[in-house]
Amino acid sequence: MIKPSTPKNEKQRLATLRGLQILDTEPEERFDRLTRMAKRMFQVPIALVSFVDDNRQWFKSCIGITAKETSREISFCGHAINADKVFIIPDALKDKRFADNPLVVNEPYIRFYVGCPIIVNNYRLGTLCIIDHSARTFDDDDIELIKDLASMVENELKALQLATIDELTGISNRRGFIQLAQHSLNLCLREENDVVLIFIDLDNFKPINDEFGHAEGDLALVAFAKLIKNTFRSSDVFARLGGDEFVILLSNTSQSQGEKITAKLNKSLTEYNQKTNRGYTLSFSFGIKAFNRQKHQTIEELLADGDSLMYQLKKHQKIKALKQAKYLHF
Repeated sequence: MIKPSTPKNEKQRLATLRGLQILDTEPEERFDRLTRMAKRMFQVPIALVSFVDDNRQWFKSCIGITAKETSREISFCGHAINADKVFIIPDALKDKRFADNPLVVNEPYIRFYVGCPIIVNNYRLGTLCIIDHSARTFDDDDIELIKDLASMVENELKALQLATIDELTGISNRRGFIQLAQHSLNLCLREENDVVLIFIDLDNFKPINDEFGHAEGDLALVAFAKLIKNTFRSSDVFARLGGDEFVILLSNTSQSQGEKITAKLNKSLTEYNQKTNRGYTLSFSFGIKAFNRQKHQTIEELLADGDSLMYQLKKHQKIKALKQAKYLHF
């Protein structure tokens, strides 16, 4: 068996894949419909929409097998994402790369494999693939057909990206956050892990727009979102809720740990301000809300509590600023 090689652009490829925030999400009809079509059109027992993660191949949609993922080292799709065209294995038993592969000699007994790369932002993230237990051929018409189906998968991903990703910063919007955070919350509930929600509000952001223009304000938001991505873990769920408001859900994290990582974000922001000279400095206010199993049933309820917390913090800051201004006036 020959293990799949790693693409030269692996770091950027994985960043794009994780940016979609589709890994470990629930099955969706939009993708299951396409695997059903592939199974029926090519008369195969197995059809998959799979994504190649760092060390695994994960199935967003799978027909014909019960597994949800497999090791990247033994995956056929790991090879397919390195191909410039549709990756075809007519008979795995006659191919030295796969003849002794565990997926060939054991379940699901792959003999015939075709994988068409799924491409987003010019990165091959995974495949639409079909599998049979018998050796087969695959002609030019078949190739065009599976390419059409893979294109439909790509279109669904782009639609999903537009619906759940904040166009300016490239991180999740409120809708995307709720979908992903609820999934993360459910996992933490099953494992009985701590969960905290961090609300962040940029300070004095309106004057940046007023004095320097909205284009500069947009640059500031993008820069801050990048700092969030670089500070928090890939397993954390973060989003721009709108305007200058951001939120992060940290799983398996206590409130004190949340405070420490927020301090790390503040340190990164201080370093950013020191390196750049744009006529203003960025700062933020934040509040942390721990998940309460007796009080919160859904991520929306936790968000509502966090919204209330930030409102109280802003109100307190406004009163403090007014008092200070009055003191200076007199």
